[in-house]
Amino acid sequence: MNLPASKTPTADVLYERIETMIAEGKFKDGERLDEMRLARDFGVSRTPLREALRLLSATGLVELIPNRGAFVRQPDFTRLVEMFEVMAEVEAWCARLAAGRITKAQLLLLRKAASACEAALQAQDYKRYYVENATFHTMIYEASGNGFLAEEASNLHRRLKPFRQAQLSFGDRLSQSMMEHREILLALEAGDAARADAVMRDHIRVQGSIYEEYRQSISGEREAAGRQAS
Repeated sequence: MNLPASKTPTADVLYERIETMIAEGKFKDGERLDEMRLARDFGVSRTPLREALRLLSATGLVELIPNRGAFVRQPDFTRLVEMFEVMAEVEAWCARLAAGRITKAQLLLLRKAASACEAALQAQDYKRYYVENATFHTMIYEASGNGFLAEEASNLHRRLKPFRQAQLSFGDRLSQSMMEHREILLALEAGDAARADAVMRDHIRVQGSIYEEYRQSISGEREAAGRQAS
């Protein structure tokens, strides 16, 4: 994981890497993060690492305890569902407004974004799919024609990024997500506000439950590996 000095990760990059590792179950809830080991693994000094941990503490994914260190704090299922419920309502609102306001040029770009998602699906590359998926959703926020709403949607999207990305790797979620994208695109092309609202809401709300299934599967695999090791 070491990188050349010229490519040493910044605190922001380290923040994203550790955030993803937490969401993907690389660390258990309550686990203490070993700063020395992480600094060595990432090939960095402890200064940017500590800044990354400070940033993570602001999101609630890490708790900094004086004289004890940094500890992983996974959101519980209820909290996660609540977060996705709010995200679902905000994105549904964006889609509803976009159905009546999206321009021909924006629709063209949205179709291109959907095609990029299709290509990532064919490659079974969930991380690439997430990047294209984020573009697809951001375009809908912008097409809502409400700048403040688009900003709030983007902020929530960023907060839930690691969980939205991780759940895409579980089961056949990648294919399901793409099917939902096609439905959203069809509703926007038809200017059907009610349909766009409904399919977008369902598309987001289900992600919390799927992420929890993913997390439980990771926990089960760890327990099984532990039994085999003993």
